[in-house]
Amino acid sequence: MPSPSPRTGLLVHVIEDDEDIRAETVFALGELGFDAQGFGDAPSFYKAFAVQPCDIAVVDIGLPGENGLAIVSHLRAVQRRLGLVLVTARGELEDRLLGLREGADAYLVKPVNMLELAETLNAVGRRLTVAPQGNAATSPPAPAAWRLLEGDWILGDPEGRQMALTTSERAFLGCLFGQRGTAASRDDLIRALGGDVFDFDEHRIDAIASRLRRKAAKLGMRLPLHSVRGTGYVLAN
Repeated sequence: MPSPSPRTGLLVHVIEDDEDIRAETVFALGELGFDAQGFGDAPSFYKAFAVQPCDIAVVDIGLPGENGLAIVSHLRAVQRRLGLVLVTARGELEDRLLGLREGADAYLVKPVNMLELAETLNAVGRRLTVAPQGNAATSPPAPAAWRLLEGDWILGDPEGRQMALTTSERAFLGCLFGQRGTAASRDDLIRALGGDVFDFDEHRIDAIASRLRRKAAKLGMRLPLHSVRGTGYVLAN
């Protein structure tokens, strides 16, 4: 383990029922600059969260009682500005897609390298700490146009409705906005998500698109996101 790192200022709650793994993760994250606290189940986590909400929750799926997917789904519904990272032994494609659909920012499969977990938390943390653009509150929105706001972490529709984005959703939409009106290829989207075009699960792209459509629909937003057969996706005007 490297020497203690500068403090990140991020409060991380680790929800893991294995006492050894929980203790090791909390200790490692503390050494890597995070303020980390551990909890063995959903009730103890919710009790602490009610007193002092964390910035990011690291959640194991296989918890006793309320499982990790239920926790992520609940938290995403009530706390949009919250980082959610699933850490689990379940590495099947169906499990990963389900975790992302429920609103997780990242899905890591055990055993997880603590440096990789720390970098994931830092990436999620950057989304949480991005300040609004200097004149975002006073500048009128572009008429009848979809737009990205607050450092591209908020999607706005022509009627003024807004939707908070996760890290992967922001990267996905950022690529589409960069090619507005023309189709972004799957390779372009994979690169935008930080992946390798030769070793990337393309189903993740479809999962992100599906989640964006569902989130927008719940908010009454008619997202003009369309699949282009044989190419990728396009965001229409």
